[in-house]
Amino acid sequence: MEENLLLDAIERYRNGEMTGQEKVFFEELRKNNPDIDQTVAEHSFFLSELDRMSEIKSLKHNLDKVESKLLNEGFFTGRPEKTKSKVIYLWNRYRRTIAVAAAIAGVVSLSTATVISKYTESKKVAVITPLVDNKLNQFENKLNQIEHKLNDATTSATGKPKFEANFRATGFLVDGNGYLITNAHVVDKAKNLIVENIKGDQYYAKAIYTNDTTDLAILKITDTSFSKVTGLPYTFPKTSAELAEPIFTLGYPREEVVYGEGYLSAKSGYYGDTTSYQISISVNPGNSGGPVINKDGEVIGIISSRETNADGVVFAIKSTNIYAALRQIKKVDNINIKLPTVNSLKGTNRVKQIKKLEDFVYKIKGN
Repeated sequence: MEENLLLDAIERYRNGEMTGQEKVFFEELRKNNPDIDQTVAEHSFFLSELDRMSEIKSLKHNLDKVESKLLNEGFFTGRPEKTKSKVIYLWNRYRRTIAVAAAIAGVVSLSTATVISKYTESKKVAVITPLVDNKLNQFENKLNQIEHKLNDATTSATGKPKFEANFRATGFLVDGNGYLITNAHVVDKAKNLIVENIKGDQYYAKAIYTNDTTDLAILKITDTSFSKVTGLPYTFPKTSAELAEPIFTLGYPREEVVYGEGYLSAKSGYYGDTTSYQISISVNPGNSGGPVINKDGEVIGIISSRETNADGVVFAIKSTNIYAALRQIKKVDNINIKLPTVNSLKGTNRVKQIKKLEDFVYKIKGN
């Protein structure tokens, strides 16, 4: 597809101007052609940035107009008698909006740059969506309530912990002694945490490390019913992944584990964040904390968020940040977490890789 035609198609797709048939064809084209998919993601991001800059420019222009108007009317002359008369004049003329005008005047005279900076930061945050399912759907909630009641009678016998959760995400083991990795935003403000493996076994857990900068958290299973797990099949590389490298993930956007695949589309994250990768993959709320794994069975990242203004743009924390976290937790809390050193996924087909992996990827719930 010629570049001009592709860019035109992207804008029509983004603006909702395609017919149903065109949209289906275009999405199929993206799915089958990674180069086109990457171009769509990059151009969508570029258009979003243009919109953002236009809004900032419009805000600055309006602030400049207010400042010029106040200066022309003598509001900032510095002469007490004129200032006083002008204040009375402005009060009479702009009685309904004097509070707003005064606030804007104060902001303009003190720090226009601060306003623009904060506005920019708020826009930046607004387009990033953490992938935690904070609102379990009604059907799942009903099932959870029924299951909770059915298990009330057996909890004492089985020791299986239960509570009604209000969010769901993903985590995975990094040490068979019950240490899991997830995102810091997953466990932020959570009072109670339960982790559940693919067999449905549930265990109480607690966060023993969180870092909001890298968005990483380490959980420790505290349940006495938990037994040490052996044979973690993946390893963690100390070097960066390569552009266009195929990747896949397992996670819990639903009550059952879900597989997704894609590729590495950029070596940095949102706004050039060097602690993250940009990947092209299908994810949904609940995928936060899931492992991003390459074809050789190496965990290269941890799913964290997606960009709401561009299709297919997902961000994953680089797994190299885990090493720094483990050093810190050993130094501060004297906890020695040992990452797996043997990779049993390399050289096996994807189906066999998933069968080996799914026992070590956990659903995280809390309230």
